[in-house]
Formats: sequence, structure tokens, C-alpha cells
Amino acid sequence: MSKDALKELSEAVMMLPQEKLQSVGSKRKKLFIGIPKEISMQENRVALVPQAVQLLVNNGHKVVVETGAGKASNFEDNEYSESGADIAYSTKEVYEADIILKVEPLSDEEMEYLKPKQVLISAMQLNVQPKNYIKNLMAKKVSAIAWDYVADEDGILPIVRSMGEIAGTTSVLIASEYLMNTKGQGIMLGGITGVPPTQVVIIGAGTVGVYAAHAALGLGADVRIFDDSISKLRRLQDSLGKRVSTSTIQPKVLAKALMRADVAIGAIRSTSGRTPCVVTEEMVQSMKSGSVIVDVSIDQGGCFETSRLTNLDKPSFTKYDIIHYCVPNIASLVSRTASHALSNVVAPLAVQMGDEGGIENMIRNHVGIQNGVYLYNGTLTNKYLGESLNLPFKDLKLLLAAFES
Repeated sequence: MSKDALKELSEAVMMLPQEKLQSVGSKRKKLFIGIPKEISMQENRVALVPQAVQLLVNNGHKVVVETGAGKASNFEDNEYSESGADIAYSTKEVYEADIILKVEPLSDEEMEYLKPKQVLISAMQLNVQPKNYIKNLMAKKVSAIAWDYVADEDGILPIVRSMGEIAGTTSVLIASEYLMNTKGQGIMLGGITGVPPTQVVIIGAGTVGVYAAHAALGLGADVRIFDDSISKLRRLQDSLGKRVSTSTIQPKVLAKALMRADVAIGAIRSTSGRTPCVVTEEMVQSMKSGSVIVDVSIDQGGCFETSRLTNLDKPSFTKYDIIHYCVPNIASLVSRTASHALSNVVAPLAVQMGDEGGIENMIRNHVGIQNGVYLYNGTLTNKYLGESLNLPFKDLKLLLAAFES
């Protein structure tokens, strides 16, 4: 039997009524969740805020939080303990939990704490990790779920959307700061009576672009938006509730708009690989002296040819007298807000996971969760990674069907 035929058969089997061995009333499962302190450079977010921990504890689950895990987001240990969490004073103690919730991918050091059958939920970023990193995760026999790829019932990626909303709005606030006297020319982003409004160019009409446009328009700026997708531009117009200047990405038209711009925001997202670099060095050179570039796309390579990675300690640099802000993790700049946004998605999922009898049932019952599963008990389930890195992989539905039998 061919692999495709076997896959179709497994999907058909999963659709059939299954005999449940567990008795009525014993479906709910008590979860044991660990929240380690983030050790990645300048990652200030935390996976769950104290209010979310209280929600889980009130639903009968156990949560252990590493001391200092929420400090960078201005959440103290006593807030977590008062919410019902146990405070762990060693990283190893946190990794005794069955489910680990993290923001950033595991470091090699943290991976040593993993144990078989454990569930890791974080922004895995496995598509940019070296082959040995994935092989080591597979050897640990864990299940790994990338929460940025978990979809809701409408097919939307809620965490990606939330972080995009934050990045889009914050990018305009950042640009505003760099236009002021303290760092720039003394320009107010927006417009007042009798003074021409600030010119803002936004490249990309996805979530980041939409919320950047909302923020810039709210301040009174004159906004122009570029994207290669007509449908995205149309949706953006509907979302804004007013007509704004939009265009497909045509080099001459984009170059002309950038020459007049006070602010340019790069908000293009790539579905795979590097972000297309649509703004050339010559286009940047032609921009007004003292204008500001905020390249939100820098985490995928950036869409300005002159962009280079910066960090929160030294977030900007000047080239051709143009200020560049190229921090890849803008959400960490507003870590408390971002942590609340993460918790708004993750905490209800964890409650539902317990109600449905654990992670296995949750994966089996929800296609949106399956969307984020990269490893299942040590088996790679992502076809793209398996083929690109020449690693063995299996279809998740086949594994779930085998688990049922």
C-alpha cells in the first residue's frame, strides 16, 4: 500500500466512532505546567501572567514558576505565589513538569533538562534551527508544539496576530520618538492645523501593516501603503474604515513615495524563507535627511537593503543620514502588554487541554493544534523540515491513528 493511500486510510479511521476505555466522569486531567525564566538575550516576556496562572490553578491544575520568570515584565514572585503557583528556585525543578510553556526556543543548556513524554510549547522556530538541534529534540522523545503556528477555529494564528498588532502599533510609536528633538529633527509624527502632516510609508498590508496604519492615521499622519497582494490591500481599506493611498510594490512608485517620506515601516512577512528585499540602497539614499526606517521584517532578513540586526541596548544606527531601527523582537519592548497577549491565548488552551483529558486528546480533536505540532513523542511530524534537513518524519495523523489502536 502506498504512503498516500495509507494516509487516506488513517484519516478515514480517525473519522470513525472510537470506543473509549475511560469511564464517564474521568475525562478531565490535572495538568502539571512549568514556566521557566527566559534566558535568551533581551527576551522580556513571560509565557503566563499571574492572572492566567490563577485561572489554571482554579481549574485544578498545578503550575510551577521559576523565580524571577516574570521580573522583566514587572511581575514579582509573590504575585505568582498569591495566584496559586509554586515558586521554583532552580531551573531543574521547573523541568520536572509535564508541560513546559516558554516564549523563546530552548537553548542547548535548557534542552538537557527535558525528559521523555514531556510536552514543550513555545515559539519553536525550528525552520531556522540547525539539524543537530532538531535531532537532539527528537532524541529526548518529547512532543514539541510551536504556539505561533497553532490556529483557532477560524484558521487564524492568534499569537502571530497578537504579536503583529503589538509590533505594528509600537513601530509607529518608536518612529515618533526618533523624529523628536531628543533623537531626530524635532518633528511631531502626525499633523496639526496649519502644518503639513508627517508622511508615513508602510510596506506590507498584513497584521503589522494594518495596525501601523491605524496608529499613524490616529496621530494624523498622511499614510501610503504598499503590498503585492490586492486582496490584502482591499482588506486593509475595509479594516481602516476610510480610504488611504495604496499601491502594489512597483519600484519607481515606491521610490517616489520614499523620497517624500518622514517614516518608512517595513512590515512584509514571508511564509517561507527570507523576506523579499524591496527597498534598495539607492532608494534609501534618496530619502530625506533625518527620516526614520523601522524594519519590523528584520527577524526574517529585513525588506530594506541597508538594514542590519540591532538590539534593545543599541536599537538604532544611521546610514546615509537615515535613522534605522532594526530590533527583531519589538514585542519585548512592551513585555508586560505582550505577556498578557500571550496569556490570553495560551491559558484558555491549557484549560481546554485539561478538560479534554490531556495533550494527546487535544491534538487529536483539533486541527488547529495539529498545525503547530513539530514533534510527537520524539517523531518529527513536519514534512518540510524532514525533507529539507533529510531527517525521518511521519505524518501526524498516522501516529494519532496508531495511538488510538
